Amino acid sequence: MSACLSRTPRTGRRLWLHWLRPVGHSGHRGARLTQTVWLPVMLFALPLLTVVGCQQITPPPKIKLAYVNWADGTALTHLVQAVLEQKLGYRVELTMADAAPVFTSVADGGYDAFVDAWVPVTHADYMERYSESLVDLGPNYQGTRIGLVVPDYVDAGSIADLAQTPERFGKRIVGIDSGAGIMKATERAIDQYQLDLRLLPSSEAAMTASLKQAIDRREPIVVTGWKPHWMFARWSLRFLNDPRDVFAGTENIHTVVREGFVEDYPDAANFLRNFQVNAEQLQGLMDQMRDPHSDPEIIARRWVEAHPDVVSRWLGKGEA
Repeated sequence: MSACLSRTPRTGRRLWLHWLRPVGHSGHRGARLTQTVWLPVMLFALPLLTVVGCQQITPPPKIKLAYVNWADGTALTHLVQAVLEQKLGYRVELTMADAAPVFTSVADGGYDAFVDAWVPVTHADYMERYSESLVDLGPNYQGTRIGLVVPDYVDAGSIADLAQTPERFGKRIVGIDSGAGIMKATERAIDQYQLDLRLLPSSEAAMTASLKQAIDRREPIVVTGWKPHWMFARWSLRFLNDPRDVFAGTENIHTVVREGFVEDYPDAANFLRNFQVNAEQLQGLMDQMRDPHSDPEIIARRWVEAHPDVVSRWLGKGEA
């Protein structure tokens, strides 16, 4: 209302000055005549202009997305944000946190959605714990994998081989944030393979920095890794075989929302059900966003504009 009131007087003054200007005359008499003719018209029209100009504008609804600062999660979340804002007209608020508070915040309704839930293994604990408070809208990416990763030059074929010479790796496995499902799986692997290695919590950025440093020096290193991730495109890496199947096989990335979201935002829910990307699409986005100086929001917006057919299918407006 304050913005409306601040605009109206300025518009009114412009109309008065325009309508009181003498037309085809010069001198004071012409000016007085013009005022006499137009003043009643202005007095009649001003209330109508005020009513039309002061219609209350309701802001678009807001959808809150929580995400973890992983390469795939950053890409998927900003892509969803771009579609919700550009194509469906929502405002979107993003919040980054570790996996545990992300699941908690969506389950208790503090946030609306999380588009990077790895099932059935990596995030199994969270999905089971909050099964009655989360709605699973299905996969948005299929064929993920987690495990222990080494550079190609490292002489180790399976996780069991790490037990033979742990000193080569500084007796450590470089991990990511402690709340991640891959960290819990790695703890189980250390126990089941009886490894004399300590799992070092860090972050995705710190893990990839350690990996880069070791590769530059051609030093042995083992890290927690997953696909899809840009590091496999940048360096020659491989997963260690897992004969005990601690890390299981392939997984899928799912979109989960709070209870009531589908009813509150049916068009957004429909989009999220249809939202799926393939390996090439996700890898391309992650490659562009891996530069710390890049803006993921701008990259995602450009991607949406460059792929109208894909976005139309997500919105249910094109062929499946």
